[in-house]
Amino acid sequence: MACLLEAPLRISVLSEVTATSRHYVDRLFDPDPQNVLQGVIDMKNAVIGNNRQKANLIVLGAVPRLLYLLQQSSSSLELRTECAVVLGSLAMGTENNIKSLVDCHIIPALLQGLLCSDLIFIEACLRCLRTVFISPVTPVQLLYTDPTVIPHLMSLLSLSQHTQEYITQIFAHCCKVTHTTRSALTIGLDGAETPEHQTVLFNHGAIQNIAPLLISPSYKVRMQALKCFSVLAYENAQVSMTLVNVLVDGEQLSQVFVRMMQRDKPIEMQLTAAKCLTYMCRAGAIRTDDNCIVLKTLPCLVRMCSKERLLEERVEGAETLAYLMEPDIELQRIASVTDHLVSMLADYFKYPSSVSAITDIKRLDHDLKHAHELRQAAFKLYASLGSNDEDIRKKITETENMMDRIVSGLSESSIKVRLAAVRCLHSLSRSVQQLRTSFHDHAVWKPLMKLLQNAPDEVLVMASSTLCNLLLEFSPSKEPILESGVIELLCSLTQSDSPALRVNGIWALMNMAFQADQKVKVEIVQALGTEQLFRLLSDPDTNVLMKTLGLLRNLLSTRPVTHIISHGKQIMQAVTLILEGEHSIEVKEQTLCILANIADGNTAKELIMTNDDMLQKIKYYMGHSNVKLQLAATFCISNLIWNEEDGSQERQDKLREMGFVDILHKLTQASDPNLCDRAKKAMQQYLA
Repeated sequence: MACLLEAPLRISVLSEVTATSRHYVDRLFDPDPQNVLQGVIDMKNAVIGNNRQKANLIVLGAVPRLLYLLQQSSSSLELRTECAVVLGSLAMGTENNIKSLVDCHIIPALLQGLLCSDLIFIEACLRCLRTVFISPVTPVQLLYTDPTVIPHLMSLLSLSQHTQEYITQIFAHCCKVTHTTRSALTIGLDGAETPEHQTVLFNHGAIQNIAPLLISPSYKVRMQALKCFSVLAYENAQVSMTLVNVLVDGEQLSQVFVRMMQRDKPIEMQLTAAKCLTYMCRAGAIRTDDNCIVLKTLPCLVRMCSKERLLEERVEGAETLAYLMEPDIELQRIASVTDHLVSMLADYFKYPSSVSAITDIKRLDHDLKHAHELRQAAFKLYASLGSNDEDIRKKITETENMMDRIVSGLSESSIKVRLAAVRCLHSLSRSVQQLRTSFHDHAVWKPLMKLLQNAPDEVLVMASSTLCNLLLEFSPSKEPILESGVIELLCSLTQSDSPALRVNGIWALMNMAFQADQKVKVEIVQALGTEQLFRLLSDPDTNVLMKTLGLLRNLLSTRPVTHIISHGKQIMQAVTLILEGEHSIEVKEQTLCILANIADGNTAKELIMTNDDMLQKIKYYMGHSNVKLQLAATFCISNLIWNEEDGSQERQDKLREMGFVDILHKLTQASDPNLCDRAKKAMQQYLA
C-alpha cells in the first residue's frame, strides 16, 4: 500500500509548491503598485538559496513580467531595483535558469537599465549582468552587439567600487580570443586567432580605465582588474607592448604585477599576476631573460605546482609555466633545476592518494572528478620542459614510471589527457638516445598506432608528428612500425584537408623511404599512387611541397624505383614548373637535388640529357647568386659526366659544347670551399 500512496503524495507536494509559486507570480499583476513591490520583495526572500522555487517561477512566467516592470518608466525606482535583484537571484540557479533568462532577452533589458542615473539601480543591473555573463552558457557576443555598450560601461567604472568590480568581472569573462579551426595553445593545426574582443576593449580605453583599479582599496576590484589584464594580454602584442609603458601611481605596471606575486599575497592574486607577465613575455613585450621573468614569474609558477596547493592552482600553475617556457631553452633549463620541479610533477599522477590529507568530503569528491586535469597539466609541462635539452629529457624519462604513465595517458578516456600525453611523447621523441632506449623498451609505437585510428585532427597532428620521429633510420621502432601496415594510413593523411596532416603524412613517408630497400619504396609508390604524388608536388602549402620533394629524392636515391622512373616525363615536367615558379631557395635546392639523384641513375640520366631545356636550367642555377643552388646544380652535372658509367664520353662532349666546362672552370675559383671542391672534382672527370 505504501508504494501506491507514494506517487500521489509526491504529486500533491509538487502541486502545493507550484501553487505557492503561482501566488508569487499572480501578485506581479496586482493593479496596486505597492502590492506589486511587496510581492517582488516576498519573491526575493522566497528564492534565496531555493533552486526549485527559482525553476518554478521561471516556468510560471515570472521573468517576462519582472523584465516588463524593470523597463517601465512608470515603475518606481525601488520596484525596478528589486526586480533587478530578483532576476539576479534567479540567475544564480542552474544553467537552465540562465538559458531561460537569456531567451527572455534579459541582457538588452539590463543594459538599457544602465542608462538610468540612479546608482543603486545601476549596481543591481550590473550585478545581475555579471551573474549572467560569467555563466558558460551565455553567448559573450551579446555584450558586443550594440557598439555603444562598451564605452558606456567604461564611463560607469568611476561611480563606485561595486561598478568597478562587476564591470571588470564582465570584461574578464567576455574577452575571448577565438580560434577559427583550432583550440588554443600551439598544437600545430591550421587556423587563426581572432583578437576581436581584445581589440574592442583596447580601442575603448580599457588599459587607461582599468590600470588605476590595481591599487584600489578593495581586494575584489584589484583582483578583477588583474584578471582583465591577463585576458587582454593573452597572445596580443599590441596590448602587451602598451602595458609595458603604463604607469600606475608612478610605478611601472610590470612592477605592480611583481609585487602582486609576493608570497604574502593571496594565491589567486599571485597566480593571475604571473599569468599577466607570462602573456606579456610570450607576446614579446618582456624579454625572457628579464629579472621579472627569471627571478619572479618562473619561481612563482613553480611554487604553484607544489602539493600544498589546491588542484586547480596546481593545474593552472603547470599549464602557465609550460606556456611561458615553451619557446625558450634557457627558461626550460632554469625551471628543470628549480625546486625539484621534474620530480614534483610526478606527484600529479598520484593525486588524490589513499593517504590524502583532504578531510573535506566535497573537496575530495571534486578532486577525484578532476584528477585527470592534473595528469593533463603534468604532461603539458613535461612536453615544454623537454622540447630542446637532451639532459632534461633524460631526467624526465628517468622519473619514476614516466614512460608507463605516458603509455597509459595515450589510452585515457579524456581526449585532453590523450593529447597532452602525445605532446609529451613528441617532445621526448626528438631525442636520438630516447628513441633508441626508452621508446624501444616500452614499445610506445603500439599505443601510438592505436591512437592514430579515428582520432580527432588535433590528436592526429601530434601523433603523426611523433610517428615521423619514430620512423627515422636510427630508430629501432622503424621496422615493427613498417610491419604493422602503417603505409596505407600515412598515404590517407596526405589526402587530408589539413595542411598539417598532409605534411606529417608525407614527412613520415619521406623518413620511411630514406635508405630503404627496394621493397619498401615500391610499397610506398603503389600505396600513394603516382597521381597523388604529382598532386602533392603542386600543393599550395610550401611545407607539403618540401616534404614531397624530400620523399621523391629518397625514392630516387641509390637504386631508383622503376615505377617512378617510368613516369620520367611527368617528373621532369613537375621539376620544370618548380624551377620556373616563385618558390623559395630551399624548395629549388631540394628540386635540384632530385635532378642530381636522377643524374646518378644509369637509365635515368637520359631523362635529363635528352631535355635541353632542363640542361639550360641547370646551367642557369650553376651561375646563380645563391651558393646552395650553385652547389646542387654542380652536383647534378658531376653525376652526369662521371667517368665510370656507360655513355659518359658522349655526355661530356655534349655538355662541353653547351659551355658547362667554362662554368665549371670559373667555379673552381669560387670563394665557397664546398662549391670550389665540387667544381674541381667535376673538372677531373674531363681530365681523367
